Amino acid sequence: MDDAEAGPPPLTPEEEQSSGVPRETYGRQLPKPDRPRTVVIANQKGGVGKTTTAVNLAAALALGGLEVLLIDLDPQGNASTALGVDHHSGVGGTYEVLIDGDPISRHVVASPEAPHLHVLPATIDLAGAEIELVSIASRENRLKQALTAYREQNAVDYVILDCPPSLGLLTVNALVAAEEILIPIQCEYYALEGVSQLMRTIEMVKGGLNNRLRLSTIVLTMFDGRTRLASQVADEVRAHFPRETLPTLIPRSVRISEAPSYGQTVLSYQPSSVGAIAYLNAAADIAARGAEGAY
Repeated sequence: MDDAEAGPPPLTPEEEQSSGVPRETYGRQLPKPDRPRTVVIANQKGGVGKTTTAVNLAAALALGGLEVLLIDLDPQGNASTALGVDHHSGVGGTYEVLIDGDPISRHVVASPEAPHLHVLPATIDLAGAEIELVSIASRENRLKQALTAYREQNAVDYVILDCPPSLGLLTVNALVAAEEILIPIQCEYYALEGVSQLMRTIEMVKGGLNNRLRLSTIVLTMFDGRTRLASQVADEVRAHFPRETLPTLIPRSVRISEAPSYGQTVLSYQPSSVGAIAYLNAAADIAARGAEGAY
């Protein structure tokens, strides 16, 4: 996944047990949003837990009884891997939707990670899509058009878009198709690095391609309560984005780091871990805001 970055080591399992993240029960029903939400998860700064956040929030929302579609736009297909979805070369997915104009419903598959969770997988074929899209008419709107058609035929509460760590045409397609942007920010030095550039990109997209796009959510990731720096960074982010920042902190965790190697989210890999509980709580925060229209 995209979590690997120098810094304090993840919490050990023993430290996780005593880290103070509240234990909450599984199987709680989450409220439906006041209208379907399309959320792009983006941050061109690497190592912030972007894909990890995308897959775990998608699974947590689905476990809460909501209909969720995750679209993998990263040629590495890490989100597809973590959600237990086959994405070897030749498997239909995001590439066929963007380049060939296939309907999303033709290639969507159910994820074994949660009921109500479906995935449009990404294969290595997507690596060439950036170049191929250049010559296609209305290239920035390909995903938006496909999503509009999908929603007309399928009930969905949340669409989660996982982007590559760049600002190319794949990410632009996601920004044009979405109404909201969620930014994961790690609780480490230079946490806000890259966010200002991303905010400028949002304004550019809003100005010419998608006036509906707005920053709705910030998730603080890789929080290590053993360091003063983590708390200082969290305070700084909350000061800059008081309304958008979720109250739940995502901890550094061995379990979160291990889960993708088993083709799972942390929610199924180690459901009692603090990482799993944190993502469940973050999903509940997001769902509560959605039900109230406060996003």
